[in-house]
Amino acid sequence: MIKKKTRPPAEVPSSSMSDIAFLLLIFFLLVSNVDTDKGIGVVLPPPGEAEIKLNPKNITMVLVNAKGEVLFNDEVIPVNEIENRARELEARNPKMVFSVQTDRKTKYQDYIDVVDQLTIADVKKLALIGTPQ
Repeated sequence: MIKKKTRPPAEVPSSSMSDIAFLLLIFFLLVSNVDTDKGIGVVLPPPGEAEIKLNPKNITMVLVNAKGEVLFNDEVIPVNEIENRARELEARNPKMVFSVQTDRKTKYQDYIDVVDQLTIADVKKLALIGTPQ
């Protein structure tokens, strides 16, 4: 009797698999875009610049307490009214500076809501201060 030769089972060569995976990884890293959160767009003065003296009539105080209540020029108003008030004040006085101050326990979202309203109002000068002294 004649014996049939048995062939070894077919194998996929895996020696270059790691090279291919590495090249694909590099390709997708170079081609894809990663969205990054830009944060709050605030222009800061250059370091070492002297303190600027302002006329108190040209400053609007916007205070946010720990409960999320907004005190806009010594008057409690809802957050959604900040935009209209800010536009009115800036139309009357183009040199107006809006100073945003918060309490230590103010929620970050409340702070962001106030800054967003002032950004929507397109105020020219915005001073962001953390906790009032």
